[in-house]
Amino acid sequence: MQGSAEAKGAPGPREVQQMVREQYRTATEGTRLERPEDQYLYKIGIYGWRKRCLYLFVLLLLIILVVNLALTIWILKVMWFFPTGMGHMLVTKDGLRLEGESEFLFPLYVKEIRSRMDSSLLLQSTQNVTVNARNSEGEVTGRLKVGPQMVDVQSRQFQINSKDGKPLFTADEKEVVIGTGRLRVTGPEGALFEHSAETPLVQADPFQELRLESPTRSLSMNAPRGVHIKGRAGKMEALSQMDIRLGSSDGMLVLDAETVRLPKLIQGTGDPAGSSQGLYEVCACPDGKLYLSVAAAGTTCQENSHICL
Repeated sequence: MQGSAEAKGAPGPREVQQMVREQYRTATEGTRLERPEDQYLYKIGIYGWRKRCLYLFVLLLLIILVVNLALTIWILKVMWFFPTGMGHMLVTKDGLRLEGESEFLFPLYVKEIRSRMDSSLLLQSTQNVTVNARNSEGEVTGRLKVGPQMVDVQSRQFQINSKDGKPLFTADEKEVVIGTGRLRVTGPEGALFEHSAETPLVQADPFQELRLESPTRSLSMNAPRGVHIKGRAGKMEALSQMDIRLGSSDGMLVLDAETVRLPKLIQGTGDPAGSSQGLYEVCACPDGKLYLSVAAAGTTCQENSHICL
């Protein structure tokens, strides 16, 4: 009996849970537990003024995109952009092809410039047109400058060729060579040479005068095989303020003409009787000086030899 009473007085699991619940109710009796308010709950997403600002920003981006697209299309239309080029500039396999007039504001570096087969090439500038040739190191080896006052060419050699490639004009530091058959000078003052000039022929135009003149220095004509002076339709004059010398080292001096006149030779004393009948003989002094002496039956040069003194 005693054992059964002890077993009956021990609480079971259910009784323990019941006792815990009653203790929790007793401890919490008089206290009020409120439900959390909505302000402590966070919603996922963008709402309010942030959402309106986002929509406004997206709308502004769409407007800018449309404006940029419209401007791009307008620029392509105004500038004449095509798959093969832009405007008058066409891109070909050989390079760039420009139709019409083109203006370059900065230096142009090209390998070759040529015009169409049916038109000419025109290079025009308000100041000057300069064409430079450079080597691999960037140094200028040749320059052609066309300015308002002069045309300047800087190079080791300047050469002008004909259509067949024959040199017509060549100039360098040593000499100037003219490869044409004839050089014609049409200026009223002729051609001026500060030094010597070498040519096989100097000829004037038909019915025009040819003058060889040296105002302040001497004039010399030299040739290894002779100098020929001809006046086929007029006369020849040799004028000098000082002396005119005609000499030959190995040959002789020939005056081949129907009439040879020496109008200003010194005349000797004439015959008082006048028997010379206007005839004179030409006498020569030992130094080569010539003078006239009245002609007679014999020579009268000895009688007038005092002129040689």
